[in-house]
Amino acid sequence: MSIDVQIDDTLVESVDVSLIERTATAVLTHVGVFEAVSISLLITNDATLQALNHDYRGIDAPTDVLSFADDPNTSFVVAPNTPRYLGDIAISYERAQEQAAAYGHPLERELAYLVAHGILHLLGYDHERGPDDATAMRACEEAIMETLGLARQA
Repeated sequence: MSIDVQIDDTLVESVDVSLIERTATAVLTHVGVFEAVSISLLITNDATLQALNHDYRGIDAPTDVLSFADDPNTSFVVAPNTPRYLGDIAISYERAQEQAAAYGHPLERELAYLVAHGILHLLGYDHERGPDDATAMRACEEAIMETLGLARQA
């Protein structure tokens, strides 16, 4: 797996890149993706997520995570033995901080959860398709959090 993590300059000291990498590995292992894949991930602020949300979804508000899956039906030719590109993920660190406080769990859990959520979207999971899909996605997310030692505290 190749994960390109880009962090906003103001957040470089705050973000645990190894947590992001461990989370990505846990997601891919949990869903059975063992081929070489590549993901780009951006940790940034609310303003950037709001701009992306506006430009790509027509929603002029910040959000916690956005996923942009690669279109496997494109005819772009790639070199042999190149990892399959899954897509891009953007996460608002500010949203992660606020949500961690609101849910009463550590920022580490919230950030890992958002990474897992984003990668699952890249793999085709979609909680907005219906209640069964939402339940399946939530179950995967919680199983991954448990694998990372970041399960919900009762």
